[in-house]
Amino acid sequence: MILNPDRYDSKIVFLSDFYPQWSNIKTLLLLILEIQMTNRSVQSGLALLIESVHKEKGIPKERLVGVLEDAMCKAAKQWLRQKRGMSALEGDQHDIEARYNSDRGEVEIFEFKKIVDTVENKHLEVSLDEAKGHDETFEIGDSMGVKLEVMGLGRISAQTARQHILQKIRDLEREMIHNEFKDREGEIISGIVRRFEKGNIIVDLGKTEATLDYKQQVRSETYRSGDAIEAYVLEVTNSQPPVKLSRNKEEFLIKLFEREVPEIYEGLVTIRACARAAGSRSKIAVESHDESIDPVGACVGLRGSRVQAVVAELRGEAIDIIPFSEDPTRYVIEAIAPATVAKFILENETKKIELIVPDEQLSKAIGRHGQNVRLATKLTGWNIDIKALSRYEAKMKHLYELFSTIPSLSEENIDILLRTGYENLVDIVDLEPDQLMILLEVSEEEAVQILADTDQRIIEILQEERRLKEDIPEEAE
Repeated sequence: MILNPDRYDSKIVFLSDFYPQWSNIKTLLLLILEIQMTNRSVQSGLALLIESVHKEKGIPKERLVGVLEDAMCKAAKQWLRQKRGMSALEGDQHDIEARYNSDRGEVEIFEFKKIVDTVENKHLEVSLDEAKGHDETFEIGDSMGVKLEVMGLGRISAQTARQHILQKIRDLEREMIHNEFKDREGEIISGIVRRFEKGNIIVDLGKTEATLDYKQQVRSETYRSGDAIEAYVLEVTNSQPPVKLSRNKEEFLIKLFEREVPEIYEGLVTIRACARAAGSRSKIAVESHDESIDPVGACVGLRGSRVQAVVAELRGEAIDIIPFSEDPTRYVIEAIAPATVAKFILENETKKIELIVPDEQLSKAIGRHGQNVRLATKLTGWNIDIKALSRYEAKMKHLYELFSTIPSLSEENIDILLRTGYENLVDIVDLEPDQLMILLEVSEEEAVQILADTDQRIIEILQEERRLKEDIPEEAE
């Protein structure tokens, strides 16, 4: 139960008549609170200012009121502790409650004391007789509240409240900004370049600032203060600035296509994989979930309008758009574009594929500093080896001649061995007879004979090499 004395009346004036230089809403709020806690005859305009801060910062009014009430409680406890000569521990035992009175536009403070038979601490307890002098319904164990005059708390307590409010409003602003931008993680956001700090770009997002870290930038891109910029929201943290941006992530490229290609946004076309060398070249593999939609054509757009919009945002970065395929051979050959492929050798167990390209296509297939083959490898997940056609043919000719020295191997057998990737005699002799039977479709007797002939040929080659080594010193003499 609370004893609430009659409220005093105060003259209502406009704060700007006295302090025209105070225009910041937060500063006004603090100033008004300090005036309310000192002996100046000015009624607080807290209601108006709470509404203003709410609109400007987006902080809920009830949370602003909570900050004010909490600050006044702390200030009142400090004032009572000093007035009564109590220690900090004793002062914290005061039961103080602050309530915002929206009708009067001020924060009212009440001190509660426990009603007891025998008072041991007059600062924390009150006798039943004294309590009944105010209200006959009081009983032992109840709490009696007495309103404190806020205007008597003084400037020191006002400074305590000021510091608390400043910190809490900062915390609330950060929390509101964090919550707002946390929902935008994984999206593209626009801002203005404001300044540069140790290689990082500080971007103004309106309500807060964001950091485009040096490691998240594209090295070929340069900016000046005042430039408009778009980036991918990588992360939102509680640090300052809270928003971390990126322009070199693959996710940024994917989001740009989602924005430019309605079929991707609507889920009719999916980007199955993406590989990017930011600022230079990227590859994306796309798949359609509607047979009537060409996924590559949808991404390119009429006369290249859609892909060019993405390229423009990435400042000229080349983009290869290829159709995704469950067939690894077809997928890899598409991924190596713009080069063409003459032959291929596939090893499913090791996810390795050897691509044979025309000599004039070799540099295009590999790319500058190996970039094209690296991107294709990352896009497909296959280990890709590129070889020139002339070198491949020379190698195949040598292997054919070598395998032809095995008398039990037919031309058909040799073709199968070459086609399945066998490149030396040791790989053949390591096979078991039943494995060779399946591979070459021969009988067990034929398989055993082939292995015996191959083993004999290996011995002959080793003996020839040994003789050659022994003959070299004699020739030198």
